[in-house]
Amino acid sequence: MRLNYYGSGDWKDEPKDIPPAPPKAEPFGPVPGQERSEQPEPERVEQPFMEPRRTPNAWTKPPRPERPRDRRSGSGPRRFGLIFALLLLLAGTGVILQGGVELPRLSLDGLWKEWDRGDSPDDWYGYDYDGENWQEELKDTTVGRAPAGDGTTLLLAPAEGESLSAGEIYERVNPSVVVVWTTLRYGYTMGTGVIMSSDGYIITNAHVIAGARELEVAFADDRRAEALLVGYDGDTDLAVLKVDAQDLPAAAFGDSAALRVGDPAYAIGNPLGEELRGTMTNGIISAIDRTVDMDGMDMTLLQTNAAINSGNSGGPLINAYGQVIGITNMKMMSEEETIEGLGFAIPTVSAKTVVDQIIAQGYYTGAPMLGVTVMNIEATETSPAGALISGIEENSDAYRKGLRVGQIITRANGVEIHTIDDLALAKGDLQVGDTITLEVWTGRASRVVDVKLMSKSQMEEQK
Repeated sequence: MRLNYYGSGDWKDEPKDIPPAPPKAEPFGPVPGQERSEQPEPERVEQPFMEPRRTPNAWTKPPRPERPRDRRSGSGPRRFGLIFALLLLLAGTGVILQGGVELPRLSLDGLWKEWDRGDSPDDWYGYDYDGENWQEELKDTTVGRAPAGDGTTLLLAPAEGESLSAGEIYERVNPSVVVVWTTLRYGYTMGTGVIMSSDGYIITNAHVIAGARELEVAFADDRRAEALLVGYDGDTDLAVLKVDAQDLPAAAFGDSAALRVGDPAYAIGNPLGEELRGTMTNGIISAIDRTVDMDGMDMTLLQTNAAINSGNSGGPLINAYGQVIGITNMKMMSEEETIEGLGFAIPTVSAKTVVDQIIAQGYYTGAPMLGVTVMNIEATETSPAGALISGIEENSDAYRKGLRVGQIITRANGVEIHTIDDLALAKGDLQVGDTITLEVWTGRASRVVDVKLMSKSQMEEQK
């Protein structure tokens, strides 16, 4: 979902010995006093082969000179083949652009000089141009950090007043949307962000800033500012930035828990480059609490059919009242099937917990976890309905308190559990370190047990 830009350094292997220019041929014509048939054959001058110098670019290596060939033997097919190869290269670049990689607004010559960082061209090959390994890139993030702990929190307000027109929503929210430029080792990436507070806190996706050396944001009024990283969390794909500014147009954030399927939804972002920044699309809320696999992680997201494209990552999903109710982060794509209108956003209810902790301490401790894997089970003559434990982490407090595979969780903090969604809601407002009271059917009887919620990192540390 982010846009990646890459370039390289100057070529090192320029040819040094250039053959001298051939003698200039004299114009043909009869010598006075001689018939044309008596004219001596003009002397043929053997011209050394000169390979035309090509403009280097980010996708090809410099050509090696070839031996001269007879122009009469296959010149046409070779020239056609070269032109066809160039067309394929251009077409391939277009496909890459659709997948999230875009060349900058420079000529290839300018691109070469702009990104000369002294690296060997060979260092560029094999790099993950599609950005699919962003979780690994996060470990390589070295951008400067902003101090944490100033007490700022993300405020979620209830929807009030009458719904707004699309034009009114755009006028209200677009000034709060920024372009996020991330300088990497091998180029830079572009995404979107939302101004959270007037004193410079900005929310975006973790995959937008993965591998950052430097960060810069561009505001809707064309101002630019250097940004520091407050913190990020890869599991929730959220990051918080900080710029040194005051009186910024902060967005209003709403409660995503109040959404219903069919509610209007709008997205504003920077699809496919800064030239298209501030693009607004509209649709509806297609699903709520949709569990989606994102690079091996299960995320609970809002689903919308508002168009979301590469470059929109980190931008706002907005309700009919001009409130941000989600942070867009992904869309469904397929090389085999045509997929349209399947975009997703992180709901603000989930984002608040992560953002508040990042601002408070510079990192997110992790989602509160029971340490169990559960599945729905219906009531039978011998057992109640509830969340059946199908797997359990041995380093969890639940395991230490005696929960085992095959048992059924029937109540959590006094609330009846009929599905796994009921269990998720029961611990939705709890934090890591809090205790949840569970009623569990063991197969013979029910027992009540208090279980401490832990983070994923805490369970890994105890292994």
